[in-house]
Amino acid sequence: MAAEGVVYTDMESAIKGEYADMVRKYFMKLVTPHDHKFAALHGAVWSGGSFVYVPKGVHLSIPLQSYFRLNAKGAGQFEHTLIIVDEGASLHFIEGCSAPKYNVANLHAGCVELYVKKGAKLRYSTIENWSKNMYNLNTKKSLIDEDGHMIWVSGSFGSHTSCLYPDTVLRGDRATCEFTGITFAGKGQYLDTGSKVEALGKDTSLTVNSKSISKGGGTAIYRGVVYIGPKATGTKGSISCESLMLDNESRSDTIPDIIIENDDIDLGHEAKIGRIPDEDIYYLMSRGLSEEDAKAMLVRGFAEPISKELPLEYAVEMNRLIDLEFEGAIG
Repeated sequence: MAAEGVVYTDMESAIKGEYADMVRKYFMKLVTPHDHKFAALHGAVWSGGSFVYVPKGVHLSIPLQSYFRLNAKGAGQFEHTLIIVDEGASLHFIEGCSAPKYNVANLHAGCVELYVKKGAKLRYSTIENWSKNMYNLNTKKSLIDEDGHMIWVSGSFGSHTSCLYPDTVLRGDRATCEFTGITFAGKGQYLDTGSKVEALGKDTSLTVNSKSISKGGGTAIYRGVVYIGPKATGTKGSISCESLMLDNESRSDTIPDIIIENDDIDLGHEAKIGRIPDEDIYYLMSRGLSEEDAKAMLVRGFAEPISKELPLEYAVEMNRLIDLEFEGAIG
């Protein structure tokens, strides 16, 4: 990897070493302190994180992985991830986050900035498993140039409150974006998540596939924005939002916001909110499963389009997190 010129290091080393000029050029330029107050807080107190640079034409055959864990009681985590995939290069980056349970609130206000240059491809996968005393207010944004391809795969579990909306700017012509995400809101949780795509170039394409599950009185909200600019002619896209409520106490909302400023586009939107059919649970129980095991199996099936996009070990972890939610063992 080093022989190919790939740089993968922590942010402190990057900002002080030979890559300082590159970091300075891109750091806090996509996400600025003026975006919102938690971005400003992050810019003021950030610490830790990952810096990745993939040179032109380099294709990494194995994923790069970072893992962040918040261990301090009543603390904040403000890591910064900065990834630059140069022209014609490709990368799969996996990021994991978790925190143990404390009796006081913790804050996560990290930041992710992703730059995908001409003809490059980036797959960014993340599984977040926070304790239920965590306020997860992360900010993620990517900028995609001509013929670039951005893929988001996101699983969000745990936390007391989450506000997370990865933003993709399709700046170049024929730039593409795929977003696949799932959230699971259990008792006492308020998970307000979604995505944002801004199509600015010609002949761009976007696919958004979001799923949410609510149980035990939890609230799961999908909040999505698609903006298609006046010069983004020929844009094609599809948006699918599916929500599953497992009881009468839970809540699920879908709030799409679609802004179109030219008439040469093809965009479809679909939203579904429903429950597990009683006959499906009865069928599985007649085959020897308990009611909870039957529900867990059906939920894993509901989540399967997301889990199949993850590497095997992360897909296994996500299914285990779903099982733990049913056992009431998370947070």
